[in-house]
Amino acid sequence: MKKGLLIFCCTLLYFASHSANTSRSLFIHGGNLIAVNDSLIPYVSFNEFDSFSQNNPVITLNLGDSLSLWVYNRDTIEHQFAIKNIDKPSISIPRLDSIHIDYFFSQAGNYIYYDPLNYPTNTFLGLAGMIAVKNHNYSSFYWNIKEHDKLWNTRIRAGAKVDWDTYYPKYFTINGKSNPMINEDSQARITGKVGDTLILYIANTGQSIHSIHFHGYHVTVLFSSKYTTHVGRSKDTCPVFPLESLVLQIIPDKPGEYPVHDHNLVAASANNTYPNGMFTTILITE
Repeated sequence: MKKGLLIFCCTLLYFASHSANTSRSLFIHGGNLIAVNDSLIPYVSFNEFDSFSQNNPVITLNLGDSLSLWVYNRDTIEHQFAIKNIDKPSISIPRLDSIHIDYFFSQAGNYIYYDPLNYPTNTFLGLAGMIAVKNHNYSSFYWNIKEHDKLWNTRIRAGAKVDWDTYYPKYFTINGKSNPMINEDSQARITGKVGDTLILYIANTGQSIHSIHFHGYHVTVLFSSKYTTHVGRSKDTCPVFPLESLVLQIIPDKPGEYPVHDHNLVAASANNTYPNGMFTTILITE
């Protein structure tokens, strides 16, 4: 077993014995996602505070923690709440109402919370984030990857139907941002020193497969919600399917600045302008 993977597993007992109760709130608000070219895209998201933001918050827990969660629906229509791969049914939230749920996670990893009502319409509009359940103290980074199309977002938000077989998105984001703004997001921009253990949590909350390609370094798969047999593999490209989540480990062996991007180059663009989509860099110092 690789060193980093061994440490990741061995710390399980420590975090399980230091559990806590974590209380969080999420607020559902509608607004506009501001694209890299300043285009306004109708959007609905979960928010940490009671106002609209285009970045669904990351909920971080230690393994063994319990989560006490309130979800408030500030939108004008009904929504639902669910966590992918957790054995609890989805819960309806009427307009201007709220729900309370308690969760306990028995496995470290990365979990997607989302609105499954009329799937995939509400998750496409923006209602999906991640819960990172940790059994380590390493520097961590978080990518909620997603694609958008202004016309589709506008039609769905207005209640119109769309043909998913003709889906061809125009904008591609990490944490609601496209290049170059991604590099300004400290949760997304991977930074560290040679020999550091760096952990990247990825959740694909869009409708396309995104193949994340790493220049300069290989990554080790610590967790995959879709392919458990991939754990332990060392790779330079990781396909991430819709509503799939990953945890990846990077131990840089040299300094430098190296690109990370979707291998499908259309996803590294925004409205056909390159490189304004899923494109960022890893910055490693001595």
